[in-house]
Amino acid sequence: MATGTSLSNFLENKLLEHVFKNTAYTQPATVYAALYTVAPSDAGGGTQVTGGSYARESITFGAAASGVISNSADTDFGTATADWGEVVAVGIFDDPTAGNLLSWGLLTVPKTVGNGDGFKFVATKLSVALD
Repeated sequence: MATGTSLSNFLENKLLEHVFKNTAYTQPATVYAALYTVAPSDAGGGTQVTGGSYARESITFGAAASGVISNSADTDFGTATADWGEVVAVGIFDDPTAGNLLSWGLLTVPKTVGNGDGFKFVATKLSVALD
């Protein structure tokens, strides 16, 4: 599970302009989870996992309640075919390979993913919160 989730500067600006300036923002049809060995910031950056059969995975979210929305199904990254390193953070993007960082957070407990290991967020364990 991620803790201290934060919206990216990109999404914060889009939401503010949408609400206060009546500027249209088209939400992505699908959002994707990305794993990081060095956490990003609200401005982006960080070091995303690469190689070893790693790819961003689509996420399905349930209904928001009390300012929190969580994945409603498992988000499974499959089995690593090479070492991915110590995963310390997760980011949520609007594209499977490039795109804009929407939100990010540190994992409650970092996890070292070696060759042959799997990585999965079980349903309800990946959450984004607005405070």
